[in-house]
Amino acid sequence: MTTFNSTPSEPTTSPIPVLELTHVVKRFGTKEAVAGLSLRAYSGQVLAFLGPNGAGKTTTIEMCEGFQKPTSGTIRVLGID
Repeated sequence: MTTFNSTPSEPTTSPIPVLELTHVVKRFGTKEAVAGLSLRAYSGQVLAFLGPNGAGKTTTIEMCEGFQKPTSGTIRVLGID
């Protein structure tokens, strides 16, 4: 999965990211679906996940929503784990 880091086009009202992933890893047995993903998304940003089938896009979104837990790393929404 390819990720790009962007900055908000306008200043945000809070320096706390709406969504922050830090070194997130997800494994299913010996298969590593997400490998050390880190990103920050701030209010007003548009975020897209692009990649081929099996790249870990859906798994990443499911971890952000709380449907799956990462094997390691942290996911924070509005600064809360």
